[in-house]
Amino acid sequence: MPQTAEPGPPESLAVACVQLHWAKPLARNVEVCVRHIHEAAAEGCRVVVFPEANLTSYHFPTVTALSPREVDAALDAACEAAASAGIWAIVGTIRETADRYLNLAHVIDPGGRITYEYAKVMMAGRDEQRWCRGGDKLALFEIDGVLCTLVICRDGRHPELYRIPAMAGAQVLFHPSCSSDEIEAVWWKRTSGRAQQPVGPTTAIFHCVANTVGQDPGGKQTSSGASFIRDPRGLPLAEAGYTQEERIAAVLDLSLADRKYALDSFDHPPFLRALWRQAVDEVRARAGDPPV
Repeated sequence: MPQTAEPGPPESLAVACVQLHWAKPLARNVEVCVRHIHEAAAEGCRVVVFPEANLTSYHFPTVTALSPREVDAALDAACEAAASAGIWAIVGTIRETADRYLNLAHVIDPGGRITYEYAKVMMAGRDEQRWCRGGDKLALFEIDGVLCTLVICRDGRHPELYRIPAMAGAQVLFHPSCSSDEIEAVWWKRTSGRAQQPVGPTTAIFHCVANTVGQDPGGKQTSSGASFIRDPRGLPLAEAGYTQEERIAAVLDLSLADRKYALDSFDHPPFLRALWRQAVDEVRARAGDPPV
């Protein structure tokens, strides 16, 4: 009998990015996460991306009061929801380890299994620098056969963290974020466009940002919102507001993500060719390592 060819990667990918409050209790965060997973699936999305630390919150007085069992249960609930909805989900936790905390993104497949984990590399605010340590790999993983990469918040200011994965084949950058800061600093980020810069114009890949909104319990900090999905030219496919919780979605035409600008670096300037190829090989070799 003739053999049936294995299906190739999809030509498009429907993605939702959820914009949520960054300083709410765990039970509320889990409830909202589960609801958005089911609603995004019902709307035809294949992937739903949540902000940085959406399950535990990014509010460190809250995070450090949680037990490992509570965090594990929250992650289990997200996995069960993804399996029930039959959708990919990217959720975030800040989890205690033997050596401080790790700020993690967990990639959950439609069967409810965590297939990939990435630890934030570049620590940001004072609390994060005090409580957390950075990871030691760049993200490279598949969703439905589409090669993707991840950065978390401040990581996006360091283009090597997504550019080398793009050189290795990644067509989509998922960017969970929590750009919380003092209110004046957040306003400056908004007006200067510093919160998240679209990566398409320098890599030619898609960029999907799920950011946060809202104030901390003391009213001293806020977050900049403005989640977006942008195409490889940097053009907006969907954008969220500055202050409200909401979900945005778009269909990514993967033929546009040719990675041209990242690939051009393999050839010019010539003296960097070997170094770029060595970096790509290292990223591929470490891609499956645990986020230690």
